[in-house]
Amino acid sequence: MAQVLISGGSGVVGKVLCEKLRMKGYHVAILSRSINKSKKLKTYLWDPTNNQIDPEAISSSDYIIHLAGANIAEKRWTVSRKKLILDSRVQSANLIFNEVKKQKKELKAFISASAIGYYGSITSDTIFTEDNHAANDFLGQTCLVWEQAARQFETLGIRTSILRTGLVLNKEKGGALSKMLIPVKMGFASSMGNGKQYLPWIHIDDLCELYIRAIENISIEGAFNAVAPDFQTNKSFTQTLAKTLNKPFFFPNIPAFLLKLVLGEMSVILIKGSRVSANKLIKNGFIFKFSKLNSALRNLLN
Repeated sequence: MAQVLISGGSGVVGKVLCEKLRMKGYHVAILSRSINKSKKLKTYLWDPTNNQIDPEAISSSDYIIHLAGANIAEKRWTVSRKKLILDSRVQSANLIFNEVKKQKKELKAFISASAIGYYGSITSDTIFTEDNHAANDFLGQTCLVWEQAARQFETLGIRTSILRTGLVLNKEKGGALSKMLIPVKMGFASSMGNGKQYLPWIHIDDLCELYIRAIENISIEGAFNAVAPDFQTNKSFTQTLAKTLNKPFFFPNIPAFLLKLVLGEMSVILIKGSRVSANKLIKNGFIFKFSKLNSALRNLLN
Protein backbone atom coordinates (compact mmCIF):
# COMPACT_ATOMS: atom_id res chain seq x y z
CA MET A 1 0.00 0.00 0.00
CA ALA A 2 1.12 3.57 -0.65
CA GLN A 3 2.93 5.65 1.97
CA VAL A 4 1.41 8.95 3.05
CA LEU A 5 3.55 11.59 4.74
CA ILE A 6 1.70 14.12 6.90
CA SER A 7 2.98 17.42 8.23
CA GLY A 8 1.01 18.56 11.26
CA GLY A 9 0.17 14.92 11.97
CA SER A 10 0.01 15.51 15.72
CA GLY A 11 -2.68 18.19 15.42
CA VAL A 12 -6.43 17.85 15.94
CA VAL A 13 -7.15 16.87 12.33
CA GLY A 14 -3.84 15.08 11.80
CA LYS A 15 -4.34 12.58 14.60
CA VAL A 16 -7.73 11.46 13.33
CA LEU A 17 -6.58 11.39 9.71
CA CYS A 18 -3.53 9.28 10.53
CA GLU A 19 -5.70 6.67 12.23
CA LYS A 20 -8.26 6.58 9.42
CA LEU A 21 -5.53 6.16 6.82
CA ARG A 22 -3.96 3.34 8.81
CA MET A 23 -7.33 1.62 9.10
CA LYS A 24 -7.59 1.73 5.31
CA GLY A 25 -4.22 0.03 4.98
CA TYR A 26 -2.02 2.98 4.11
CA HIS A 27 1.48 3.27 5.51
CA VAL A 28 1.52 6.57 7.38
CA ALA A 29 4.47 8.69 8.51
CA ILE A 30 4.57 12.14 10.07
CA LEU A 31 6.96 15.06 10.13
CA SER A 32 7.80 16.27 13.62
CA ARG A 33 10.35 18.36 15.48
CA SER A 34 10.74 15.51 17.97
CA ILE A 35 10.53 11.73 17.81
CA ASN A 36 7.01 10.41 18.27
CA LYS A 37 6.94 7.78 21.02
CA SER A 38 4.02 5.99 19.37
CA LYS A 39 5.08 2.81 17.63
CA LYS A 40 2.14 3.09 15.25
CA LEU A 41 3.63 5.92 13.21
CA LYS A 42 7.00 6.37 11.57
CA THR A 43 8.38 9.80 12.49
CA TYR A 44 10.76 11.86 10.39
CA LEU A 45 12.47 14.88 11.92
CA TRP A 46 12.22 18.32 10.43
CA ASP A 47 12.70 21.94 11.47
CA PRO A 48 11.20 24.37 8.95
CA THR A 49 12.56 27.38 10.83
CA ASN A 50 16.11 26.17 10.23
CA ASN A 51 15.33 24.65 6.82
CA GLN A 52 16.03 21.08 7.92
CA ILE A 53 14.24 17.88 6.90
CA ASP A 54 15.13 14.19 6.82
CA PRO A 55 15.54 13.38 3.08
CA GLU A 56 14.09 9.90 3.63
CA ALA A 57 10.77 11.49 4.57
CA ILE A 58 10.41 12.57 0.95
CA SER A 59 12.09 9.68 -0.81
CA SER A 60 9.88 7.10 0.92
CA SER A 61 6.55 8.87 0.29
CA ASP A 62 3.95 8.52 -2.44
CA TYR A 63 1.61 11.25 -1.18
CA ILE A 64 2.17 14.26 1.07
CA ILE A 65 -0.58 15.93 3.10
CA HIS A 66 0.42 19.34 4.41
CA LEU A 67 -1.47 20.30 7.58
CA ALA A 68 1.27 22.15 9.46
CA GLY A 69 0.54 25.65 10.72
CA ALA A 70 0.21 27.61 13.96
CA ASN A 71 -3.31 27.82 15.41
CA ILE A 72 -4.86 31.14 14.32
CA ALA A 73 -7.17 31.26 17.37
CA GLU A 74 -4.65 30.40 20.08
CA LYS A 75 -3.29 33.88 20.85
CA ARG A 76 -3.89 37.55 20.08
CA TRP A 77 -2.66 38.65 16.66
CA THR A 78 0.41 40.65 17.54
CA VAL A 79 2.87 41.46 14.75
CA SER A 80 5.07 38.54 15.79
CA ARG A 81 2.09 36.17 16.06
CA LYS A 82 0.92 37.08 12.57
CA LYS A 83 4.38 36.37 11.24
CA LEU A 84 4.40 32.97 12.96
CA ILE A 85 0.96 32.09 11.55
CA LEU A 86 2.17 32.87 8.03
CA ASP A 87 5.69 31.45 8.27
CA SER A 88 4.56 28.18 9.89
CA ARG A 89 2.50 27.45 6.79
CA VAL A 90 4.65 28.84 4.01
CA GLN A 91 8.17 28.03 5.19
CA SER A 92 7.16 24.43 5.86
CA ALA A 93 5.59 24.06 2.39
CA ASN A 94 8.67 25.61 0.79
CA LEU A 95 10.95 23.21 2.68
CA ILE A 96 9.00 20.19 1.42
CA PHE A 97 8.89 21.58 -2.12
CA ASN A 98 12.63 22.24 -2.26
CA GLU A 99 13.43 18.71 -1.07
CA VAL A 100 10.97 17.17 -3.55
CA LYS A 101 12.54 19.24 -6.35
CA LYS A 102 16.06 18.38 -5.22
CA GLN A 103 15.31 14.65 -5.26
CA LYS A 104 13.24 14.89 -8.45
CA LYS A 105 10.65 12.91 -6.51
CA GLU A 106 7.60 11.98 -8.57
CA LEU A 107 4.88 12.29 -5.95
CA LYS A 108 1.42 11.04 -6.88
CA ALA A 109 -0.15 14.07 -5.20
CA PHE A 110 0.48 16.97 -2.83
CA ILE A 111 -2.57 17.85 -0.74
CA SER A 112 -2.59 21.01 1.33
CA ALA A 113 -4.90 22.46 3.91
CA SER A 114 -6.10 26.02 3.49
CA ALA A 115 -9.00 27.87 5.08
CA ILE A 116 -12.19 29.68 4.20
CA GLY A 117 -10.42 32.73 5.59
CA TYR A 118 -9.27 32.98 1.96
CA TYR A 119 -12.54 34.84 1.29
CA GLY A 120 -11.92 37.32 4.08
CA SER A 121 -13.30 38.25 7.48
CA ILE A 122 -16.55 39.78 6.29
CA THR A 123 -20.28 39.24 6.59
CA SER A 124 -21.95 39.68 3.22
CA ASP A 125 -24.71 38.38 0.98
CA THR A 126 -22.17 36.62 -1.22
CA ILE A 127 -22.05 32.82 -1.24
CA PHE A 128 -18.36 32.31 -1.91
CA THR A 129 -17.19 29.73 -4.43
CA GLU A 130 -13.73 28.57 -5.38
CA ASP A 131 -13.74 31.09 -8.25
CA ASN A 132 -13.82 34.10 -5.92
CA HIS A 133 -10.60 35.99 -5.34
CA ALA A 134 -8.70 36.13 -2.07
CA ALA A 135 -9.63 38.96 0.27
CA ASN A 136 -7.21 41.76 1.02
CA ASP A 137 -7.25 41.34 4.82
CA PHE A 138 -4.86 39.36 7.03
CA LEU A 139 -6.60 35.98 6.71
CA GLY A 140 -7.25 36.37 3.01
CA GLN A 141 -3.66 37.24 2.19
CA THR A 142 -2.29 34.56 4.52
CA CYS A 143 -4.38 31.91 2.76
CA LEU A 144 -3.37 33.28 -0.64
CA VAL A 145 0.36 32.98 0.08
CA TRP A 146 -0.22 29.59 1.74
CA GLU A 147 -1.93 28.31 -1.41
CA GLN A 148 0.73 29.82 -3.66
CA ALA A 149 3.32 27.82 -1.73
CA ALA A 150 1.27 24.67 -2.32
CA ARG A 151 0.79 25.39 -6.02
CA GLN A 152 4.56 25.30 -6.55
CA PHE A 153 4.16 21.53 -6.78
CA GLU A 154 2.10 21.99 -9.96
CA THR A 155 5.26 23.28 -11.65
CA LEU A 156 6.79 19.84 -11.07
CA GLY A 157 3.85 18.10 -12.72
CA ILE A 158 2.47 16.92 -9.37
CA ARG A 159 -1.29 16.84 -8.89
CA THR A 160 -2.04 19.43 -6.22
CA SER A 161 -5.21 19.66 -4.13
CA ILE A 162 -6.10 22.48 -1.74
CA LEU A 163 -8.88 22.13 0.82
CA ARG A 164 -10.26 25.45 2.10
CA THR A 165 -11.58 24.29 5.43
CA GLY A 166 -14.27 25.75 7.67
CA LEU A 167 -14.79 25.17 11.39
CA VAL A 168 -13.88 21.53 12.05
CA LEU A 169 -16.23 19.78 14.46
CA ASN A 170 -14.67 16.99 16.49
CA LYS A 171 -15.08 15.67 20.02
CA GLU A 172 -11.45 15.77 21.09
CA LYS A 173 -10.07 18.28 23.56
CA GLY A 174 -8.25 21.14 21.92
CA GLY A 175 -10.68 21.51 19.05
CA ALA A 176 -12.94 24.50 18.50
CA LEU A 177 -16.07 22.60 19.52
CA SER A 178 -14.65 21.69 22.93
CA LYS A 179 -14.13 25.41 23.63
CA MET A 180 -17.61 26.31 22.41
CA LEU A 181 -19.13 23.71 24.72
CA ILE A 182 -17.85 25.29 27.94
CA PRO A 183 -20.36 28.17 28.30
CA VAL A 184 -23.20 26.10 26.81
CA LYS A 185 -22.73 23.31 29.34
CA MET A 186 -22.77 25.93 32.09
CA GLY A 187 -26.12 27.21 30.81
CA PHE A 188 -24.76 30.44 29.33
CA ALA A 189 -25.37 29.87 25.62
CA SER A 190 -25.49 33.11 23.66
CA SER A 191 -24.57 34.55 20.26
CA MET A 192 -21.39 36.40 19.43
CA GLY A 193 -21.83 39.95 18.18
CA ASN A 194 -25.16 40.30 16.37
CA GLY A 195 -25.29 36.54 15.74
CA LYS A 196 -26.03 37.05 12.04
CA GLN A 197 -22.55 36.15 10.82
CA TYR A 198 -22.29 32.77 9.11
CA LEU A 199 -20.25 29.89 10.48
CA PRO A 200 -19.23 27.41 7.77
CA TRP A 201 -18.41 24.04 9.35
CA ILE A 202 -17.51 20.42 8.58
CA HIS A 203 -17.56 17.20 10.62
CA ILE A 204 -14.10 15.72 11.24
CA ASP A 205 -15.12 12.43 9.61
CA ASP A 206 -16.18 14.17 6.41
CA LEU A 207 -13.00 16.22 6.33
CA CYS A 208 -10.80 13.14 6.75
CA GLU A 209 -12.81 11.30 4.10
CA LEU A 210 -12.20 14.25 1.79
CA TYR A 211 -8.44 14.02 2.34
CA ILE A 212 -8.60 10.30 1.56
CA ARG A 213 -10.65 11.04 -1.54
CA ALA A 214 -8.00 13.56 -2.60
CA ILE A 215 -5.48 10.73 -2.44
CA GLU A 216 -7.58 8.20 -4.29
CA ASN A 217 -9.43 10.35 -6.84
CA ILE A 218 -7.40 12.27 -9.40
CA SER A 219 -10.39 14.56 -10.06
CA ILE A 220 -9.74 16.27 -6.71
CA GLU A 221 -7.31 18.80 -8.11
CA GLY A 222 -7.07 22.50 -7.42
CA ALA A 223 -9.04 24.29 -4.70
CA PHE A 224 -12.16 22.91 -3.02
CA ASN A 225 -14.25 24.36 -0.21
CA ALA A 226 -14.21 21.81 2.62
CA VAL A 227 -17.49 22.83 4.26
CA ALA A 228 -20.83 21.13 4.82
CA PRO A 229 -23.74 22.23 2.58
CA ASP A 230 -25.65 23.62 5.54
CA PHE A 231 -25.66 27.37 6.13
CA GLN A 232 -25.68 28.29 9.82
CA THR A 233 -25.37 31.67 11.46
CA ASN A 234 -23.58 32.05 14.76
CA LYS A 235 -26.99 32.31 16.43
CA SER A 236 -28.54 29.24 14.79
CA PHE A 237 -25.35 27.23 15.38
CA THR A 238 -25.34 28.08 19.09
CA GLN A 239 -29.07 27.41 19.39
CA THR A 240 -28.64 23.96 17.83
CA LEU A 241 -25.69 23.25 20.10
CA ALA A 242 -27.69 24.22 23.19
CA LYS A 243 -30.68 22.16 22.06
CA THR A 244 -28.49 19.10 21.46
CA LEU A 245 -27.26 19.34 25.05
CA ASN A 246 -30.71 20.20 26.44
CA LYS A 247 -29.39 23.53 27.67
CA PRO A 248 -31.10 26.93 27.60
CA PHE A 249 -30.46 29.59 25.01
CA PHE A 250 -31.72 32.88 26.33
CA PHE A 251 -28.73 34.98 27.40
CA PRO A 252 -28.16 38.29 25.59
CA ASN A 253 -25.61 38.42 22.80
CA ILE A 254 -21.99 39.00 23.72
CA PRO A 255 -21.33 42.51 22.31
CA ALA A 256 -18.85 42.82 19.46
CA PHE A 257 -17.00 45.65 21.21
CA LEU A 258 -16.35 43.41 24.22
CA LEU A 259 -14.94 40.65 22.01
CA LYS A 260 -12.72 43.23 20.29
CA LEU A 261 -11.54 44.48 23.68
CA VAL A 262 -10.62 40.98 24.88
CA LEU A 263 -9.33 39.44 21.65
CA GLY A 264 -8.18 42.41 19.60
CA GLU A 265 -8.05 41.96 15.83
CA MET A 266 -8.51 38.19 16.22
CA SER A 267 -12.14 38.84 17.20
CA VAL A 268 -13.05 38.98 13.49
CA ILE A 269 -13.06 35.17 13.34
CA LEU A 270 -15.97 35.24 15.80
CA ILE A 271 -17.99 38.27 14.74
CA LYS A 272 -17.62 38.08 10.95
CA GLY A 273 -18.47 35.33 8.49
CA SER A 274 -20.18 34.66 5.16
CA ARG A 275 -21.66 31.64 3.44
CA VAL A 276 -19.30 29.31 1.55
CA SER A 277 -20.49 26.94 -1.16
CA ALA A 278 -19.91 23.18 -1.12
CA ASN A 279 -21.37 22.73 -4.62
CA LYS A 280 -18.06 21.99 -6.34
CA LEU A 281 -17.46 19.06 -3.99
CA ILE A 282 -20.98 17.74 -4.41
CA LYS A 283 -20.79 17.98 -8.22
CA ASN A 284 -17.52 16.05 -7.99
CA GLY A 285 -19.45 13.19 -6.38
CA PHE A 286 -18.50 13.69 -2.75
CA ILE A 287 -21.25 12.54 -0.39
CA PHE A 288 -21.32 14.09 3.07
CA LYS A 289 -21.98 11.70 5.93
CA PHE A 290 -23.00 14.69 8.04
CA SER A 291 -24.64 17.29 5.83
CA LYS A 292 -26.78 18.82 8.60
CA LEU A 293 -25.56 20.42 11.81
CA ASN A 294 -28.02 18.68 14.12
CA SER A 295 -26.93 15.21 12.98
CA ALA A 296 -23.25 16.18 13.22
CA LEU A 297 -23.63 17.43 16.79
CA ARG A 298 -25.71 14.43 17.84
CA ASN A 299 -22.97 12.15 16.54
CA LEU A 300 -20.24 14.00 18.40
CA LEU A 301 -22.02 14.83 21.66
CA ASN A 302 -24.49 12.02 22.28
